[in-house]
Amino acid sequence: MSLRVLWLQSGGCGGCTMSLLCAESPDLPATLEGAGIELLWHPSLSEASGGEVRALLAAAAAGEAPVDALCVEGSLLRGPHGSGRFHLFAGTGVPLVEWVRRIAAHARYVLGIGSCAAFGGVTAGGGNPTEACGLQYEGDRPGGLLGAGFRSAAGLPVINVAGCPTHPGWVTETLSLLALGELGAADLDPFARPRLYADHLVHHGCARNEFYEYKASAEKASDQGCLMENLGCLGTQAHADCNTRPWNGGGSCTSGGYACINCTAPEFEEPGHPFQTTPKIAGIPIGLPTDMPKAWFVALASLSKAATPSRLRRNATADHTVEAPRIRSTKYR
Repeated sequence: MSLRVLWLQSGGCGGCTMSLLCAESPDLPATLEGAGIELLWHPSLSEASGGEVRALLAAAAAGEAPVDALCVEGSLLRGPHGSGRFHLFAGTGVPLVEWVRRIAAHARYVLGIGSCAAFGGVTAGGGNPTEACGLQYEGDRPGGLLGAGFRSAAGLPVINVAGCPTHPGWVTETLSLLALGELGAADLDPFARPRLYADHLVHHGCARNEFYEYKASAEKASDQGCLMENLGCLGTQAHADCNTRPWNGGGSCTSGGYACINCTAPEFEEPGHPFQTTPKIAGIPIGLPTDMPKAWFVALASLSKAATPSRLRRNATADHTVEAPRIRSTKYR
């Protein structure tokens, strides 16, 4: 039996779909076919339009057309004044948020694709004039469009495949596990993110980890050193496997020289400081690595800096390798 997927796009940039199209080894169509996933409709990838789509939505909302997985991309726009009329589904005169409510009531699973659909994301930042929110969260607070108590027909909360954008592998693997009946409540973390990627940290596998170990820190954007101490990197706190599951064959934010901004987390869009700045008190970063007490960090950082090899110290603040590793025999004598 196939997993029938209906994909709706709400308030956002469409970046999660663009990312999904970069699925590789195999590509997206082959992945879906191989996993037994049937795409009932996607606004950018499907040929159906007009009356065909309106009929499909009406049947799904009435429970007459089975939807196994309702995937929503983009935040839910409840404005103005809770009417949802900032975003009417074309040709229906009905707010998209109402279509989501009706179809979610029958869907076996409901998925928030990307941090906007999961938590509100960038669309909910600032004054939030559109009253944007996530499917089951408003920032880090349970609630959102469907309410904290919502459970799909399979008994699960909204599955939040968070990220800005989300990695194509996170989406295809989550859908594949659902098709196999192998993803349950125990496979979701406290924010209902699939643990297949959320049980990892962006720090894991970072190419700059040697610099991190010795606290050999970058001072400007083009430097090769660790980005945590001065340039705002949150990779030691961000739940994702971006550096062990590279993007587009080998990329990640940190490998590209940009600090991790923790885009899989609620309210990442408003950290309270510039993204490329590390807030500190008495020279100590406020945001410390996950599970590390401040006293331990201070002690280890002091020892690490005292033992920093000349090679790392010099290379950390350069945009290329200034001093190469020493060649030394590894044979035991």
